[in-house]
Parts: sequence; C-alpha cells; structure tokens
Amino acid sequence: MKITLLTDESIRLEITNGPLTIESADPEQQYSSFHMLGSSWAFCTFSVLYSWAETAGLDADDLVIEVMWSFAEDPHRVGAMTLRFMWPSLPEKRIEAAKRAAELCTVHKTFEHPPQLTIEAVR
Repeated sequence: MKITLLTDESIRLEITNGPLTIESADPEQQYSSFHMLGSSWAFCTFSVLYSWAETAGLDADDLVIEVMWSFAEDPHRVGAMTLRFMWPSLPEKRIEAAKRAAELCTVHKTFEHPPQLTIEAVR
C-alpha cells in the first residue's frame, strides 16, 4: 500500500507491493494529523471494498481511493470531507453496490455518528 500526500488537504491510497509507505512530491511536506485522519478513512474503506470485491468475485487490484477535506472556522476544524474511489475494472452495474459497501467502513460510521469525546489530565 502507498499513501501519497497530494496537498495539505488531500491524500491518495493505492495498492503497491511491499510495506505501507507514505510519500509526497514535496520533500518539505509533513504527514499531518489531518493526513492521518484522511488516511484512516481511506484505508478502512479500501479494506471493506477489497473484501467485498473478493466475495463478489471482482478484481480490486486497480482500486484507488482519494480523500479530500476542507477546513471550517469557529471552532477551527475539518468542516467537510469527500472520499472518491477510482476503480476502472468495476462493472458499471456494480458501482452503486460498491458505494453502499464503502459506507460500511467503521470510520465512515464514526463520522456519521460521532463519539462522545473526553479529555482527562492524569498525574
């Protein structure tokens, strides 16, 4: 697997041989917490779609996922996220089913139903 930092507000995940790598065209670009957030959604969705493809007898070796986000203010945070998958070998008639399968990703469900957050200071 390879995660490519496309911009400060987007990543791409794709299949490669070997261990997970994180790359950027700009050697100065850092893998930020926002890239990690996008990567977690991409990797979760990829895992669900790859498993779904195996069950359906489909080839998912050309599946690529991109995640983009934008920021909102007051408070400063990620305000919107979009996940896009490119899967050239996926038959047209299976696209809607693949989109439904992608929504089963637990990260996607967490975004839809946010957890209660608690911060504790412990000594």
